[in-house]
Amino acid sequence: MSRTSDAPRTPAKPSRAETVAALRPRYQADLARGAGRFFEPRRTDCPWCGSTRLKRRLRTRDRYQSKPGRFALDACADCRHVFQNPRLNGDGLEFYYRDFYDGMGEIELGNLFAGRDKVYRRRAMFQDPSAEPPKTWLDVGTGHGHFPAVARTVFPGTRFDGLDFTDGVDLAERTGRIDRGIRGSFPELAEERLAGGYDVVSMFHYLEHSTDPRDELRAARRALRPGGHLLIEVPDPECWFARLLGRFWLPWLQPQHLHFLPVANLRKELDALGFTVVAEEHREPSDTVDLLGAVWLSVNAVIPPDDAPSLPRPPGRARWLLRCALLLAAVPALILATTLDRLLLKPLAGRGKISNAYRVVARCDAPARPGPR
Repeated sequence: MSRTSDAPRTPAKPSRAETVAALRPRYQADLARGAGRFFEPRRTDCPWCGSTRLKRRLRTRDRYQSKPGRFALDACADCRHVFQNPRLNGDGLEFYYRDFYDGMGEIELGNLFAGRDKVYRRRAMFQDPSAEPPKTWLDVGTGHGHFPAVARTVFPGTRFDGLDFTDGVDLAERTGRIDRGIRGSFPELAEERLAGGYDVVSMFHYLEHSTDPRDELRAARRALRPGGHLLIEVPDPECWFARLLGRFWLPWLQPQHLHFLPVANLRKELDALGFTVVAEEHREPSDTVDLLGAVWLSVNAVIPPDDAPSLPRPPGRARWLLRCALLLAAVPALILATTLDRLLLKPLAGRGKISNAYRVVARCDAPARPGPR
């Protein structure tokens, strides 16, 4: 005789197709009002130096979530700052971030970030091993807290706080990856709640997402104690592959990345705020997947991946079969691109402008000096 259990059954997790179908009505309601409402007016001057000598760097689409819209990056001919123009407004940021890091995209992105322990450990080891370990560390843009979780193995006595504006920071605190989760705007919180509270503030691939990078740097200055360190890592818009690959250069990440700072601009701003740059690194921060990323984005440009809630209806079987055929045909190109990235480009990452990212370590020394705005 079979036995039955009175214990409640765990509800089955909905499939991706069911999740997409449940999200589709909200997306379609948003899009029915027009994608133009997601943008601010186009700027005629550079947000970094104020120059009106702007030139179009590229135009592209969302190659990651297949959400509708066209996005443009402009470059300043004077200071070389690159920025999204017109820029997403608050509604646009909410729409295009939705289901990328959290929601439907939480597991996929979480798995991606969770597999980068070696990268995170090297980021944490920014100072001389003989130096006194930091007592408090704030990771700004912490996401799900994967970096602090690894960094505490380097500094087990350090208290790690994480700040983010998404639900991910709550998850990071619940899972114990950070000691305290702080949700909200860094510039607003740094004024009083976080002022002078940290020995280290880290911003790893955060500034490019910010609507006002200068405001974020001022916030870091307020949050740090005298002698504390600021760690910044961002994509390098002066990388050769940024120009060579154009819209298929992975770090452009449109429409989420709003600003791209040449390292000279960042160093000058840090100096004006009373920081002393103690290290600048190009080889180690470079995530050498430029060619592989270009091939993948090219495939997505021809046939976007999977179903998405921003599509009015699920794609038919014919399109699914066509994408499978395209991916199969692209396998040799993907293998070749991966081989070239790892065996040729990675060893050269510290030379010239091959690195696709850079890292700056700055010490908080002198009082901030007023600079040009």
